[in-house]
Amino acid sequence: MAYYKKNTRKADTTTLKSAFANLLSEYQIKDKFKEKQLIASWSRVMGKPIANRTDKLYFRDKRLFVHLSSAPLRSELDHSKNKVIEILQREFGEETIKDVCFL
Repeated sequence: MAYYKKNTRKADTTTLKSAFANLLSEYQIKDKFKEKQLIASWSRVMGKPIANRTDKLYFRDKRLFVHLSSAPLRSELDHSKNKVIEILQREFGEETIKDVCFL
């Protein structure tokens, strides 16, 4: 008959979430991780119609560059640029994105 301890967790253990946050901070890759999260979530945040007309997304100096295949959509998004920035900052934090350029 095997003997099992009910609680084998040590007092100095941490949760996976906090360990992952510590790892990102320690290697100074938290910003890069947030940028990759934003790019991966573009379809969910902006919607399928915009995502289907997006050719390429990339970051440079906290600026998101969005290459679009539709000139009318590019013009419309350019006019509502502040709203797009607000949505992305609310979702991913103000430190992640400062500006958006639609190309």
